[in-house]
Amino acid sequence: MSSYWGKNFKLTVFGESHSRGIGGVIDDLPAGISVNMEAIERMLARRATGMSAITTARKEPDKPEILSGVFNGKTTGTPLAFVIYNSDQHSADYSELAETARPGHADYSGFVRYGGYNDYRGGGHFSGRLTAPLVFAGALAEVWLESRGVYAAARIKSIGGIEDEGPSLSDLGPDEIAALKAKPFPTLSDEKGKRMYELAMAAKSDLDSVGGVIECSLNGLPAGLGDPIFGAFESRLAELLFAVPAVKGLEFGAGFGFAAMRGSEANDEFYMDGPLVRTRTNNNGGINGGITNSMPVVFRVAVKPTPSISKPQKTVNFRTGDDRELVVKGRHDACIVPRAVPVIEGCAALCAMDFLLGGKKIND
Repeated sequence: MSSYWGKNFKLTVFGESHSRGIGGVIDDLPAGISVNMEAIERMLARRATGMSAITTARKEPDKPEILSGVFNGKTTGTPLAFVIYNSDQHSADYSELAETARPGHADYSGFVRYGGYNDYRGGGHFSGRLTAPLVFAGALAEVWLESRGVYAAARIKSIGGIEDEGPSLSDLGPDEIAALKAKPFPTLSDEKGKRMYELAMAAKSDLDSVGGVIECSLNGLPAGLGDPIFGAFESRLAELLFAVPAVKGLEFGAGFGFAAMRGSEANDEFYMDGPLVRTRTNNNGGINGGITNSMPVVFRVAVKPTPSISKPQKTVNFRTGDDRELVVKGRHDACIVPRAVPVIEGCAALCAMDFLLGGKKIND
């Protein structure tokens, strides 16, 4: 198993949903970078459980403890290790899953891949709980980026087909981005957000769940980050985004909309904005040939409905080979989308910082 990512900002994630704790080790961080624990805890709180009636009732404080690599609020240049302890596991809820596959989960595929030795409780290492270390690292990256004029902004674009309205994330200033992040339900239109919430509550009443789309923009990135083919900015970011268990689709800029366009519509025409080269549209999402072009990097991810639902579902006992019916026990989100917003935002910040560091030692 490989649970690390990055070339210049190297993150290793460890733990399982029901182990003693989860956490990470960040290697190759330059010395002297500020570690703002208030900002990190604020971003973790956005991902936390129990924030509304549509989220799981599992209560985890998600208070990170830094074990090494920080002294007097600054990175030391040695590996930064941190842990987030688990404290509200109901492992008995998962006893029958040692041999029964929950539809939409990794129970069967994980059993086959690891010969039955994987920790299946709460999804183990496959659990969305493992996104908390991504948020910790992403928050650290966001503080560093913002000191250099680069901002990550994310919102709920849609839930169950209800679309958000408002200006482009690319047009938001730092204060507007901060206000968006402060919302417990981060949409630009409060009215649309209310309708999305009501739809999620209706799914919960039906013992079901609902998915949606998260949109993210990296504003202020310079041109020239990335490489063609395997080192593309999109490719490296996609690795992080698909580490989020609920993400099943990704598009940059116009994305799948390109399929209905002509070249004359799809191409982003260039112009001079003083000394800067800009484009009049941003259909390509700020990236050409795998390399940033100074326009905002804009992408959207599709988040599937939470697979743990309380409706009876058809499945199999993969040890005996028998068909059976399953009702999933435990505490689960009716809609994971709101809690996933800071995770996607953190992934974008991680990718941007990794590219900007470029292996150089940059003082804070």
